[in-house]
Amino acid sequence: MNTGAEAVETGVKLARRWGYDVKGVADNEAHLLFASDNFHGRTLTAISASNDPSSYDRFGPFLPGISRVEYNNIQDLKQALESNPNIVGFVVEPVQGEAGVIVPSDTYLKEAYDLCKKHNVLFIADEIQCGLGRTGAMLCSDQFGVKPDMIFLGKALSGGVLPVSAVLCDDEIMLTIKPGEHGSTYGGNPLACKVGIEALKVLQEEGMVENAREMGDVLMDGLKGLESDRIKEVRGKGLFCAVEIEERDGEDETAFKMCHDLMERGMLCKPTHNTIIRLSPPLIINKPQIEECLEIFQRMLNEF
Repeated sequence: MNTGAEAVETGVKLARRWGYDVKGVADNEAHLLFASDNFHGRTLTAISASNDPSSYDRFGPFLPGISRVEYNNIQDLKQALESNPNIVGFVVEPVQGEAGVIVPSDTYLKEAYDLCKKHNVLFIADEIQCGLGRTGAMLCSDQFGVKPDMIFLGKALSGGVLPVSAVLCDDEIMLTIKPGEHGSTYGGNPLACKVGIEALKVLQEEGMVENAREMGDVLMDGLKGLESDRIKEVRGKGLFCAVEIEERDGEDETAFKMCHDLMERGMLCKPTHNTIIRLSPPLIINKPQIEECLEIFQRMLNEF
């Protein structure tokens, strides 16, 4: 496909078709679970799964057959799976990006995967933001000892050069959709495929995944060492990090203003939810560059 949201749409169709053809769910009764505080794009399917008003407000009515369970809450998932035999898939970001780089417990994803297997439900990982080296492994799921039944990829799949996304799954799922039943005008076009292949080669041949893991440790240690009473929490995995800011009375959009300040000092970050600054530096970043970024960040905090 072209965009991450298209990958999500395709994955949901595949999960439903698998539910009907393989699991044996009655027609039009397939149900999908999504983790709360998710971000899967801006299409109607994605916002139907969202609990963020900025994504769904005044865009209804929404897609049926979708509900949410609390992210990183294995009991909530267990209860949902036990109460509905028509669930065909559980969709989760291994590390949540738009929510503010939320990292689950070490056991959550493996326990969720095992529960899905027990109830004959597809475990589906959206790695559009956290995959392809970003967290210090080729796939973020690898770090939690899980091989998902289905994976969504995008963004980094072309090195950020060209729109391209993909859904990965085995034949039992993929081949439930027959020729002529799904498609996309530019999906699978030769240029995008070639660029995607080369981007994957570069990730491996130039050691970017290993660099993300090593430099991620440097960045996280440096962020945790920043001196400021404005920092509420630092979290992340690899080169996928976030700094949560303590907002004071009378302030508004603090993270946005801080990111604007950082931009003027030569450092690009992205705000989310008013109080969170996300850092996703290039996977080729080196230690001197990280040290420079940390100095910029510290000066911004001192003077903000």
